Amino acid sequence: MRYLIFVTLLWAFSFNLIGVYLAGQVDSYFAVLTRVILAGLVFLPLTRWRGVAPGFIAGVTLVGALQFGVTYLCLYMSFNVLTVAEVLLFTVLTPLHVTLIDDALNRRFNPRALVAAVVAVFGAGLIRYDGVSGDFLGGFLLMQLANFTFAAGQVFYKHLAQRYPSDVPLHRRFGYFFLGALLIVLPAWLLFGNTEKLPTTTTQWAVLIWMGVLATAIGQFCWNKGATLVDAGTLAVMNNMAVPVGLLLNLLFWGTTTNLILLAVGGTIILASLQINRLGRMKAQ
Repeated sequence: MRYLIFVTLLWAFSFNLIGVYLAGQVDSYFAVLTRVILAGLVFLPLTRWRGVAPGFIAGVTLVGALQFGVTYLCLYMSFNVLTVAEVLLFTVLTPLHVTLIDDALNRRFNPRALVAAVVAVFGAGLIRYDGVSGDFLGGFLLMQLANFTFAAGQVFYKHLAQRYPSDVPLHRRFGYFFLGALLIVLPAWLLFGNTEKLPTTTTQWAVLIWMGVLATAIGQFCWNKGATLVDAGTLAVMNNMAVPVGLLLNLLFWGTTTNLILLAVGGTIILASLQINRLGRMKAQ
């Protein structure tokens, strides 16, 4: 759990950095490409190729393509047809994808994890809801694809780590993730990137370095490692913990107006969903 909590704080802070210093100023595809390249430079020198099962290498490469590459491509495309409020609202369905994918892989139905995920979605949606326009079906489907690929990557990685136990530590078997992401992000930049919106200030480059080294390299590894240490219900719930944390950090550091009542109520509901999952797990045992 400590890995997931750490990354929740890291990503919540990083999301605000993007909103303040990069969004609308730096080309989104270039920003994502830079993140992947920097993260790859951190992990590829550590990566072992010999003595690692080919199935694990191929699997983690696929996870990177899904969890980072496709997810972020769909996310940025969705901003063309959705408002920011709608994008934020539609991300809260990720926990449902986590539980359903995990159940499908295990050929079972786990009601306690699904209930916890639904409660977490309700809490996050309560915080983020700011009205939805009438013409949003295309954007909604894009966001659900992003939610699905992000959830699938986490769950697949968890199953890969269980299926391919090894004496080689996970951090020496993670560089393939960023190769998979690069297979998606690099063509996207070449096709859709805007060379007229590259970083122009030291602050923008500093934020990109933060995003690449910390939010992407350390964050993605710690999140996926954390996913291997918890059950699917807890993983699903933790996907929405960044909602209240991100808004709280935004309020404290940047003074953005936030409905504190909704923030408190929604955050409490998300924490309650963790307890629901915990009690259900204890009952199952």
